[in-house]
Amino acid sequence: MEIVGLFKPRKVQLVSLGCSKNRVDSEKLLSRLSDRDIEIIDESTPYNLSKPDVVVINTCGFIESAKQESINEIFKAIEAKQKGLVGKVVVCGCLSERYKGELGELIPEADAIFGSFEWKQILEWMGLKTSSSALWKGRFLTTPRHYAYLKIADGCNRKCSYCAIPLIKGRYISVPLEQLVKEAELLAKSGVRELILIAQDTTFYGMDLYKKRMLTPLLEALSAIEGIEWIRIHYSYPTGFPMAVLEQIASNPKICKYIDIPLQHCSTSVLKSMRRATDFAKTQALIDKMRSTVPGVALRTTMIVGHPGEGKREFNQLLDFVRRNQFEMLGAFEYSPEEGTYSCLNYKDSVPKAEKRRRYNALMELQASISLNNNKKRVGGVEKVLIDEYRDGMLIGRSQRESPEVDGQILIELPKGKNGKAPLDAHNLIGKFAAVLITEALEYDLRGTLDIRLSATQG
Repeated sequence: MEIVGLFKPRKVQLVSLGCSKNRVDSEKLLSRLSDRDIEIIDESTPYNLSKPDVVVINTCGFIESAKQESINEIFKAIEAKQKGLVGKVVVCGCLSERYKGELGELIPEADAIFGSFEWKQILEWMGLKTSSSALWKGRFLTTPRHYAYLKIADGCNRKCSYCAIPLIKGRYISVPLEQLVKEAELLAKSGVRELILIAQDTTFYGMDLYKKRMLTPLLEALSAIEGIEWIRIHYSYPTGFPMAVLEQIASNPKICKYIDIPLQHCSTSVLKSMRRATDFAKTQALIDKMRSTVPGVALRTTMIVGHPGEGKREFNQLLDFVRRNQFEMLGAFEYSPEEGTYSCLNYKDSVPKAEKRRRYNALMELQASISLNNNKKRVGGVEKVLIDEYRDGMLIGRSQRESPEVDGQILIELPKGKNGKAPLDAHNLIGKFAAVLITEALEYDLRGTLDIRLSATQG
């Protein structure tokens, strides 16, 4: 494989896989390319139409299905290269950070393979001069221009038995608060109105730099930025959750009454085998505290089914726990043993694949009914909605209770004028707030109608 690039590409297409943290890394790399007058091609464009000089695939290595998706995408790009549709194929990200040597042997057709932190080396490979002071000045947003993810830290100090992230990313490293504020100010000036805070553990923010949790001061600083109207918290860890953050969510109108808190399970014995440093009673008490401190809060969580130690009794306890707490949003994963993790090294993968799938289906069927019932309670209310797009004659947006890409949406019918046509340009509403009357509940989505008079008061 080539080590040093002797060319400057004219067109680059970057395919970003996995989580939103990967997306932020991709956007920073794209910004550096765009600054050097390189054409950036949308990742959804087929190779036969885009014909890029370089395809960069930012891989995910979190779980087995994500690894396979990354491998498939690499082979897809290589096949396009062999057909003359793609110039060079570059692989980077979490999968190559962990398996760089193996990937080199498996895919010798790749022109270069880099790890998760080798962004400067990628630019140099392309023949582009870099300096550390200029490497991360901007973002080339791949989201709609009115919302953006803000990665406040990388790595993780937790020792969850099933998770490979610390093996890939290393220890927790917070981004200095002042740097995050500057980045957020640039995003606000570019038109971003919603910031979504992400890290492997957002509530641990600041412990390495400031020797104390600093998420609350960060929220206060971000709230002061002109143009930012919503701030949303993702990936909060339940153990040691800072209560001051709940007070901030309850009192600060800019912070969405929404908490993404991956609980993974409720059974004390399963949580112990997962090394989550909590138990059933503490988990339930935390949820109760969130609901009482922030009335109307929307809770999103994820669960793992089939982890070693989860028998039928533990799974039924999980179902009862979900029924009791009526989470607004819930996703699930089937456990897969990840190489090098504590679970893989110390536990037998005792739950058959078919049983994992059965449990997954049962959990998600339960959640679908809970989500529908929660949505029915919203029918007849008027909600402030951020419009994300206009598609198939309808506006599509979200309230504070929905995060993009992972939660449901609000499908909005436009009011009709005397001639039967909408009396406004729907495209001009994208990225703006509107008042929407909720008219129908679906399992995960909602339907509503836009009222121009009400919307005029919503900002």
